[in-house]
Amino acid sequence: MPEHVHHLLLVWTAYVIAAGSPGPSTMRIMGVAMRQGRQAALSLSAGVVTGSIFWGVMAATGISALLAQYAQALTILKIFGGLYLIYLAIKAGKAAMESDQKTAAAAGSDRAQEGWELYRRGLLMHLSNPKSILAWIALVTLGLGPNASWRTVATILGGCAILSVSIFCGYAILFSTRPMVRLYTKVRRGIEGTLSVLFAYAGCRLLLSRF
Repeated sequence: MPEHVHHLLLVWTAYVIAAGSPGPSTMRIMGVAMRQGRQAALSLSAGVVTGSIFWGVMAATGISALLAQYAQALTILKIFGGLYLIYLAIKAGKAAMESDQKTAAAAGSDRAQEGWELYRRGLLMHLSNPKSILAWIALVTLGLGPNASWRTVATILGGCAILSVSIFCGYAILFSTRPMVRLYTKVRRGIEGTLSVLFAYAGCRLLLSRF
């Protein structure tokens, strides 16, 4: 039993580090939270959480391990994910160059795209990242032995699902607070410019990476 608990804690700790560390998903949530508010960021977070749980289930059932053996499938995901990140970089770059008046005028149209549209964007961003597949394979391999029961699998996935909600929604709540929103208002161009550079770097790195 202690060894079983040790494996669970090891997997959950690894997941917290992997999911909570700065990356395209967390940066996107931060940007939306400061620009469009809490509700919009939570919608985006819900899509990211769904994508994470999806890859977790795929890894636990062995489907994503099978997918990882096919280089062409991963290459397609890699290209798609890299191009999507570059698209986000261009969008953030344009936002950084816009005037404050134009940004304020566009806020209403942004809010019209809350809910399902932002959920879809978050889901698409996470599903199109092949590193999510490989990360989940590593986590499941780390936590499951050859004789692991379905209860162990369910416990790992359930714990990671709770952590996923806590982490990504936590980012949405934290960065939509008034101090953060005021900070975004003051240094909007700098934040959007930084996001643009980071998205571009992540996209290029993904396109040029080899698995």
